[in-house]
Parts: sequence; structure tokens; C-alpha cells
Amino acid sequence: MGGTFHPGRRVPTVTCPEIGGRYAGAVPAENDLPNVFRLVVVPGVTPDKWARVWSERLPDVSLELVPATAADAAALLREQADAGLLRLPVDPDACHAIPLYTETTVVVVHREHLLAAADEVTVAELADETVLWPLDDVLGWPGTPAAPAPVADYRPETTAEAVELVAASVGVLLVPQSLARAHHRRDLTYRVVTDAPTASIGLAWDRDRHTDLVEEMIGIVRGRTANSTRGRGPAPADKPAPGKPPAAKAPVKAAGRATPGRDGGRRGAAAPRTPAKKRRGR
Repeated sequence: MGGTFHPGRRVPTVTCPEIGGRYAGAVPAENDLPNVFRLVVVPGVTPDKWARVWSERLPDVSLELVPATAADAAALLREQADAGLLRLPVDPDACHAIPLYTETTVVVVHREHLLAAADEVTVAELADETVLWPLDDVLGWPGTPAAPAPVADYRPETTAEAVELVAASVGVLLVPQSLARAHHRRDLTYRVVTDAPTASIGLAWDRDRHTDLVEEMIGIVRGRTANSTRGRGPAPADKPAPGKPPAAKAPVKAAGRATPGRDGGRRGAAAPRTPAKKRRGR
């Protein structure tokens, strides 16, 4: 069940079943824009900052967060949402996406594990460990040159199950740091793996639904200010009213003009003195 931000008054809606799909029953009655924007969020992603900016800029459009597993996120994006914060890559034939940031990869271990004594580790240091590879893995590292070995024969259904196995000292687990934090336990810890494969987070949306609200979200996650708009040029100068002459421009003070009583405008320079006349003797 998604969390909904209600920063302002909601726009009245009317039921419109014939539209079907994701907009059935949520068609704005008094506004050109929908009154809700649905954003799919995969585990580990924290959109709090962007949600706060959204509520400040669009107080009449509620932001509804739709939690989704990595496996279900793409389908939810196409069928029930306007955009999503997903792990890349996504299907380029179905979605547009812009990368936002790259996550740090860590290894989750028991607090009593030898690796817990290190500040960070390398893939080579995992060679003697049993690495768990859950079915919902988001790193895609098996088969890559940086893949640790050996990998456990049994594949846990989820990352949560793999974390339970780490707690039971069955093996270790490589995940993005955000997922390690999301599955935090007192008996576990994690260390950064400096040369492990990484995952990236991006904003994705359906290729056929690049709406004004999607563009607003793109601007927010990219850090655009409220006054900046993609593709908008500088505002035209105000034209004088018909029959009214244009306002006179203020005179521009010339730079470097000397001030009376000063030498070349420099402060403290005295004006040149006139030599005194010699008095004629009697």
C-alpha cells in the first residue's frame, strides 16, 4: 500500500469507468492536471527530499509512492504509475530513463565474521566465502570478471531471506548499501567492496506518457529551480502601452571620470599648485 502525500487541497474527481486502466475513477473535474502523481519506488530508494520539493511546488497534486519489488517495478510503472525510481537498466523500447546516481556495493556479514574487522574489502578477499545469490539480485554480478566465487548452490527467493541466512552464518551477501540499510539487524554489519559491480538508480517513465507532471518530476530530481523550465527561453521585455512613450533610461555614469579636486579620480591626490610670484625688491 503506497504512502500518499497530501500537502494541499485535493482536486475533486469524477468517476469515468469507460477510460479504464490506471486513470479509471481518478479523472480531474476542475483542473487540466491529474490530482495525483504515482511514483513507483524500489526497495532501498529514499525519495523524501524529492517528495518534499514536489509538495512545495505542486500543492494541489498529491504524490503517491508505490512500493514495488525489483521484479514487479517495470510492470507497475507501465500499468499503474506515472514514473518510477528504479534500478537501471530498463527496457528502452518501453521506457525512457535518466540516471541519477550510482550506489555503493557492500558485503553483509555477521558481526563476528573476520571481514567485520576491516574498514573495506575487495572481491579477492571473498574468494574463501560462500556468497549468497538471491533471485531478486539487483547487481547482476555472476558471470562478470568481478564476480566473487564460489556462489552458493541454493538461491534464496528474496534478499530478505538471504539476510536471514547471513545471520545464521551460512554465507555472505553482496547488495547495494541502501538495501543493507533497509535490512538492518543488530547481529549483522556490512563493509564496502571497493571493486564490486554496482547498481544505478534512475527515473523512468513510459515512452508514450511524457506528461507535464513527468517533466515536473524530471526537473525536481535533476535539481532545477522552481523558475527554470526545460526549453523555456528568457522572458520577453515588457512592451509600452499603446500611445505611451517608452520610459526614459536612467543615465549611465561613466567609469573613470575624474572628480573635481582630485587627480584622475584617485583619492588623496592633491590638485596642482600655481607657483607663487616672486616679490620685486625695492
